[in-house]
Amino acid sequence: MLHLRDISYHPTVTPTPILRQISFDLAPKQLGLIVGPSGSGKSTLLEILSGLATPTDGQIFWREKPLLPEALQQIGGLVFQFPERHFCGHTVFEELNIGHHPKLSADRVYEALAAVGLGDLSFQASPQQLSGGQQRRLALAVQLIRQPYLLLLDEPTAGLDWSMRQQLVNLLAQLKQEWSLLIVSHDAEDLIDIADYCWTIDHGQLSSADSDQFRRS
Repeated sequence: MLHLRDISYHPTVTPTPILRQISFDLAPKQLGLIVGPSGSGKSTLLEILSGLATPTDGQIFWREKPLLPEALQQIGGLVFQFPERHFCGHTVFEELNIGHHPKLSADRVYEALAAVGLGDLSFQASPQQLSGGQQRRLALAVQLIRQPYLLLLDEPTAGLDWSMRQQLVNLLAQLKQEWSLLIVSHDAEDLIDIADYCWTIDHGQLSSADSDQFRRS
């Protein structure tokens, strides 16, 4: 169980806080969806939960134990918005092996690819030559191979056409059977049907939301 208690973030360079006393819980194998406009603090919250930023105030607990950023880096796997822009490997195999010492076995790489529906993909394929949907799946595999407890996704369907968005949403529903997921987005339409918890965020303040308010008539 993930618990956030009164998380605030106010860098000295900003006149007002980016996050204001954020509190929520996320149970195992559940998907939480946070919806808000650009500049509302969504991405900053994910950076804190992945250990890339340190909150000014408040605490984060995992299984009732308070966590420092170093521990969060082990627990959370962050998939950035447009993750394909961050690919560094010349091949799929290289991309999945970056940062792993010793190098991962071929079996481990195949398991990660199979988990995201890319089991038939050549290890020697270029990440930059994959379709948009395949690139998003590869970015998920990069995090899954680290074996995190919590998957953090920033606008996972951004820039994809309708078919690719639906395929990715179906994959996220499957991943929810094994992992906890927290997704932030400016548009809930594609994701609302698979969410267990919904919140809105505006000017750094989080509020519980009813999923029905995001459904379009």
